[in-house]
Amino acid sequence: YLSKSVLGEFMKLYIKQRVFSFVDKFSVKDENGTDRYFVEGQIISLGKKLHIFDSEHNEIALVKQKIVSLRPKFVVEVNGEEVAEIVKKITFFKPQYYVEGLGWNVDGDFFAHDYVIESNGAEVVSIHKAWVSWGDTFELDIADGNDEVTALAVVLAIDAVLNSQNATASAHFGNI
Repeated sequence: YLSKSVLGEFMKLYIKQRVFSFVDKFSVKDENGTDRYFVEGQIISLGKKLHIFDSEHNEIALVKQKIVSLRPKFVVEVNGEEVAEIVKKITFFKPQYYVEGLGWNVDGDFFAHDYVIESNGAEVVSIHKAWVSWGDTFELDIADGNDEVTALAVVLAIDAVLNSQNATASAHFGNI
């Protein structure tokens, strides 16, 4: 069996829309609907955390919130090593993100989960809404199988930044 990245095709992973949360446990599926990764949120800790496990339930990545920061920031660890930090650029109109440590740039419609992460002009992963048999789902097309875990963790970290900002905005403006 050859992996799709060896054949020159994208690896596909699927995440259900309603499970982007720190309090849920959910699985990330492959194109056959098989559970490939398991994600568990941990809200009772210093900062929010998402633990990512492989199919044998070994922890392979961690997304954790940096506590001392003016803006929401999340760090990605893969196999116990910090590999990236999601940095939101200061802009007035459209949110922009940079993946520090990997040199990845992020562009697209984040609120619709329709965006692309690139490295030196080459696509690393694209995220968009997909229509599959198990409901509204977001599809991750990952260009290189070697980047699969890191790309998944970075996508979850970007979503964590968005959720954190939305929660802060709701808290500030919810009583108006």
